[in-house]
Amino acid sequence: MDGAGAVSPAAQWVSVCRIEDIWPDTGVCALVDGRQIAVFRVRDRDGHDRYHAIDNHDPQSQANVLSRGLIGSIGARTVVASPIYKQHYDLTTGECLEDAAHSVRAYAVRVDDDHVWIAV
Repeated sequence: MDGAGAVSPAAQWVSVCRIEDIWPDTGVCALVDGRQIAVFRVRDRDGHDRYHAIDNHDPQSQANVLSRGLIGSIGARTVVASPIYKQHYDLTTGECLEDAAHSVRAYAVRVDDDHVWIAV
């Protein structure tokens, strides 16, 4: 499993897209129960894909844009930079590195049978 840590027993797994729907090192937006969720496919140095999901809503700009941000790393953390004000969000935890008060929710992700699933 990729993405956020422990999954609540009440969580429901939802298929949001196929692997081929996300180009390596980019994100897409999925609408799940009326909530926009940014889903990312990040290729590591060994060529393996890792999947992450966070809220798509950028609390700084009040816009749903995080799926369009630039993926990179700061130290050992894989992050996405918001395309508007450039805050960095940790793709595993959802933490905003510049201001933790503006952090977003992170979701557990798994890949099964070429589909990307998130726990909501």
